Amino acid sequence: MSTASHSSETNLLPLIVEPEQLQEHLNDPQLLIIDVPANGDSYRQGHVPGAIYLDFRYLMRGEGPVPNDVPTVEFLSQLFSALGVTRDTHIVAYDDEGGGWAARLLWTLDLVGHTRYSYLNGGIHAWRDAGLEQSTEPTAPTPSEYHAEILNPHTLITCDEIKQKLDDKQFAIWDARSKGEFDGERGNNKHLGHIPGAVNMDWLDAMDRNRALRIRDYAELITELGALGLTPEMEIATHCQSHHRSSFTWLVGKALGFNMRGYAGSWGEWGNRDDTPIEK
Repeated sequence: MSTASHSSETNLLPLIVEPEQLQEHLNDPQLLIIDVPANGDSYRQGHVPGAIYLDFRYLMRGEGPVPNDVPTVEFLSQLFSALGVTRDTHIVAYDDEGGGWAARLLWTLDLVGHTRYSYLNGGIHAWRDAGLEQSTEPTAPTPSEYHAEILNPHTLITCDEIKQKLDDKQFAIWDARSKGEFDGERGNNKHLGHIPGAVNMDWLDAMDRNRALRIRDYAELITELGALGLTPEMEIATHCQSHHRSSFTWLVGKALGFNMRGYAGSWGEWGNRDDTPIEK
């Protein structure tokens, strides 16, 4: 089975796909649509026809000192096999909350070198807003044999790597948490605050509430991020509390052409260690 990554030219759909674009491809045999809702009732109430349900908890390790870390490759192999993913599958992910869990799936796929993927812009809210047909019938996946390997390790950045890069002027940190968390006024960690030098744009501020939670206008986002000191030529690490919200900011940055890396440990790791520098 080939483990080579595919060039974007062979992809069925762009990275960010609109509901009408996806509708045109619903019957494509290479397409696998995965619904990763924050609320499981959302799938039962209505989903994109043919979409498979994925419990978002499977995208995190769930145990150990950093339960929000990446699952083992053995677990990911089992998960992607159960979902029916092959190396030729083009995956479209979406959710019911504006992109966090869908993006965590896409970030995980990117990490294992699976580059045929898209995000349904706005998720189920945008699909419903467009008045497109929904199904309430669950879709059973056709199991495959998928062997996951970490083929694209650059997608991930570790706590130790961030510590080593803090003085690098070409390195930046996008903290996707709320302002209260960033300022150290909220949180349940041993230590509160933020990574020295990090800048804060709440993940919710990258969504357009007037357009069914689609990603906001790219030019506006590039201007706002630039004002914060985040530019396309920099290496940008993004994190939140558990790399759920920051999976979305990873995706947004990627869509804007930024060099993005996701910190899976996020504040759940950084804020509970005693050897990590912290600002308030």
